[in-house]
Amino acid sequence: MIEVQDIFERYGKEYIDIYKPPLHVQKVIQAITDCRTAKLGGHVDKCDGCGYIHVSYNSCRNRHCPKCQALSKERWIWARQSELLPVTYFHVVFTLPSELYGVAFQNQTTMYNLLFKAASETIRELARDKKYLGAQIGLTAILHTWGQNLTLHPHVHMIVPGGGLTADDKWANSRKKFFIPVKVMAKKFRGKFLYYLREAKLDFKGSLASLNDPVQFMNFVDSLHRKNWYVYCKRPFKTNDSILEYLGRYTHRVAISNHRIVSLIDGQVSFKWRDYKSGGMEKIMSLSAAEFIRRFLLHVLPSRFTKIRHYGFLASAVKMVKLALCRFLTRAKTSPPSPHKLSLVDLMFKLIGRDISKCPRCGNSLSRASPELLNCIP
Repeated sequence: MIEVQDIFERYGKEYIDIYKPPLHVQKVIQAITDCRTAKLGGHVDKCDGCGYIHVSYNSCRNRHCPKCQALSKERWIWARQSELLPVTYFHVVFTLPSELYGVAFQNQTTMYNLLFKAASETIRELARDKKYLGAQIGLTAILHTWGQNLTLHPHVHMIVPGGGLTADDKWANSRKKFFIPVKVMAKKFRGKFLYYLREAKLDFKGSLASLNDPVQFMNFVDSLHRKNWYVYCKRPFKTNDSILEYLGRYTHRVAISNHRIVSLIDGQVSFKWRDYKSGGMEKIMSLSAAEFIRRFLLHVLPSRFTKIRHYGFLASAVKMVKLALCRFLTRAKTSPPSPHKLSLVDLMFKLIGRDISKCPRCGNSLSRASPELLNCIP
C-alpha cells in the first residue's frame, strides 16, 4: 500500500530544495519520512521460549502523520470517557466562506483563532438566551482545514450536549431538535467573525497585497457581509456509545489517511475523494507528487497551535467543579476519571485485539532484548 511516507521519501527533499517551505513545515516532512524507521531508533523484543524476535521502530508522534494518530486517539478517548452525559449530543459545523481561504493561509494563527472565538461565542451566547435554552452549555471544538480534495477549507466541528446549567445551577434539557436555528447561528457567526476581522492585525502578500490598503480591506469586509455564511447541524447521535469513537475520528484526523491513496506511478499520486457536489460520489483524483505535497502541507498547523478546544462547563478552568455538577444533575452513570493512563499494551489490544507483550508464535511473554541487538538487524 502506498503511504504519505512513501511520497515524502521519494519527493520530499526535492520539494524542500525547490520551494523552501518554512522550517516547521520542513520538520513535518522529515518526521513523516522517518516515522517507524531505523532513523528514529527502536527496540527489540525476544521470546525466550521459541526465539522469536520482533523489532519495533519508534514513531515520529507528529500530529500531522497519518501513522501516529491511532494511539493518540485511543488515549484521548480514554481521557474523555467520564465527561459524557446521558443527554442527546449534536454535531455542529462552522465554515469560513471561500473568499477568506487565502487570508486564512497567509495569517493562519490569527484567522484560526478568530474562527474558534467567533464560533464558540456564537453558540454559547445564543444558548444563554432564554428564547433558546437559557443555560451555559459545554462544547468541544476541533479545527479542520481541508476538503476531500486536499484544498484549503477551514471549518470547526463542534460536539454539543443537548442541555446546560442554568443560572441557579439546575439542568436545562434541550428539545429533540437542536435548540438554536442554524440561520440564526450563521448570521451571528458572520457578524462576530467580521467584527473581529476588522480589529485583527493581518499581513497580506502576493495576490492579496491590495488588502493592505485600509479602504480596499473595508470594501472586502463589506462584501463578506452580503454573503450567506454556512453553519450546519447534523442529526443527533442515535446512542451515546458511539459519540466518543465518532469524536475521536474527528479530533485525530489528518488531511488524508493512507488508505485513500491508490497509487504512485511516474510521479503521479492518485487518491480517492468524495465529491459532495455530486451527492458524495467517490472519485479518483490524480496530482503530480509536488502538487500532492503542496496540498498536504497547506494543512500543517503553526507550531504549538491548539486544534482541540473545550468551552463552557467543559473548559479546563471550571470543568472539575461544573462537570461534576452536570453529572449529578443528569444522573450520569459513567465512572469518575481514572487516575491511570492506558498502557501501550492496553492501547494496542484495543486497536488490534492482540496482547503485544505475548509471543505470537508460542504465547510466552516477550522480554526486552539488549539494545545492541538492534544494530545487528539489517
